[in-house]
Amino acid sequence: MVKRGRWAQHPELLLARSRNGVIRVADLESLEMPSKTIYQRCLPGGPWQRILPGIVLLHDQKPTSSESVTAALLYAGAKAMITGIEACRLQGLRPASLPADPGLHLLIPHDRKIRSVGFVTTERTVRLPAPAIRNDVPLAPLVRATTDAVRQLADPLASEELLIEAIQQGRCHPKALLWELNHGTQRGTAIPRRLLTDWVDIRSMAESRAKVLSRRLTTPPSHWNAELFDVSGKYLGRPDAWWDDVGLIWEIDSFDFHFHRAGYQRTVDRNTRYATSGLIVVQTLPSQLLNDPAGVVADLEAAWRIAASRPRPQVRLAVAA
Repeated sequence: MVKRGRWAQHPELLLARSRNGVIRVADLESLEMPSKTIYQRCLPGGPWQRILPGIVLLHDQKPTSSESVTAALLYAGAKAMITGIEACRLQGLRPASLPADPGLHLLIPHDRKIRSVGFVTTERTVRLPAPAIRNDVPLAPLVRATTDAVRQLADPLASEELLIEAIQQGRCHPKALLWELNHGTQRGTAIPRRLLTDWVDIRSMAESRAKVLSRRLTTPPSHWNAELFDVSGKYLGRPDAWWDDVGLIWEIDSFDFHFHRAGYQRTVDRNTRYATSGLIVVQTLPSQLLNDPAGVVADLEAAWRIAASRPRPQVRLAVAA
């Protein structure tokens, strides 16, 4: 039996019994530390802090992200797991539009009653998934974490960016994300479900990422997926994006979309029609949208300046319904 009072002289023993410097009050008491001592050490100016009910952080500085996660899991108890935005971040998704400090969202078994408090939101569920373990932290699988996150996001643009990242970076199929949304609570899912229904076609998802990126441009496109004709009425194409004032085209092209030789030939023919009509075309691969968005923006800005410096080609527009 360890004697009382020994913890003050040997703080390393406390750290050894804690997780990442976080420990339950019940564990301290079971080690014969008096409740009064715990209380006094967690007072303002003391060496510790009570980070959540029944959970102590063994220093008085601002908790790190890792310490907050550990505290939340200790508070929520067995079988709890992190979901939502933090689980997405811990699995590699980091869209810039996500809130900087959204708190922690935890899934717990439906028969447990652990209240939400402070920075922790608990959600009881009968659909508790098997966790993905990252650095000893139990996380909801990325499909579940992503759908839990978009249900909580008030900003539809942030939801869109997160879904795109989950599909392209996290390799979540749109159908899997849509299934998860359809089988959970429907609150906050109307926009994500509409987007994912469109994105079952991977081509549509690439165009959606392009639309998100276009918001960074000084002059965004005037039209998307509009049909173009030359002065004689000959059909030229239906570019992904079009600047009608200067006659600039942006196409999201990839061999991934051409499973047959004929598909590639159609792209070549289309680009030839654009060129013979005097149109400036910027072609972008879907991988560039993901890996070099700043470079894509720079290319489009430069192309717009060139297009604006010469007379607009004589083409006419028919906006698709």
